[in-house]
Amino acid sequence: MTEPTEPKGERLQKILAAAGIASRRKAEELILEGRVQVNGQTVTELGTRADLDRDHVRVDGKLLHGRQQQRYYMLNKPRGYVTTLSDPEKRPTVMDLMSKRRGPHGDSVRLYPVGRLDYLSEGLLLMTNDGDLANQLSKAAAGVEKTYLVKVAGVPSAESIDQLRRGIVIDRGRLNEVRSGRRDRVVTSPAKIEQVRGGDNPWFELALTEGRNRQIRKMFEEVGHHVEKIRRIGYGALRLDVPPGEYRELTPGEVTALARAARGLKVTPKQRTPEFAQLKKPVPPKKAKPRVPSDRRRG
Repeated sequence: MTEPTEPKGERLQKILAAAGIASRRKAEELILEGRVQVNGQTVTELGTRADLDRDHVRVDGKLLHGRQQQRYYMLNKPRGYVTTLSDPEKRPTVMDLMSKRRGPHGDSVRLYPVGRLDYLSEGLLLMTNDGDLANQLSKAAAGVEKTYLVKVAGVPSAESIDQLRRGIVIDRGRLNEVRSGRRDRVVTSPAKIEQVRGGDNPWFELALTEGRNRQIRKMFEEVGHHVEKIRRIGYGALRLDVPPGEYRELTPGEVTALARAARGLKVTPKQRTPEFAQLKKPVPPKKAKPRVPSDRRRG
């Protein structure tokens, strides 16, 4: 009796992600929507396999030419941009900032963001066409640490900061019909918090291993403080080192560190950013004027 042969090739959604068409999750949606054809036949089953060396794979009628070179970028997202590929409200998107990125042979490289920063937040955002890594990093189970600088209105008490460190109940924002229209409540994971500048509107460094919608704003709102600014300065071992609106390609070592973080392995962060050091730097006291000897004053 002959054993059944293993289907040849890779799963179709993995092929699409490797070709830079979309993330693995989005590629699955394309298949289910009937927008992918293999050798002229529309495919809607996620388990379908193909081999680009012998099969013709098309997405919306466009033929795939093989695995796209994987690219990885660090973007400093400014305030007032949305982290989406397009926006129905016609607001500027992070893709506008990356629109001039060209591939090594002059061809456009299709990139997509890893995770999100909301419209009013700014800072470090990863952009890549590596669907596998993007999918791994986006999973909450990966526990990749994200570091932020947060400016709040008013001075939180020591008890409030301890609450945030231990974990605090916040509104998840999703209606629960079982509870008569009340919204779900969740407890945040423990966070690392350190004050880096004092004053009436202090700055805090905050490190999280989760990324719920508007989580940081909701955390401080629960202890009675409005968040004025959020700037992400770290993602795993990466530290933000490009000006607002600019980007740079990651080094091979940085990509390796991200892959390790996605697998749940510990990585060593880079040194603090110059911006963090400036916040941390104490304001020097005013120098007292030198005293003039009394005999010199008499002239």
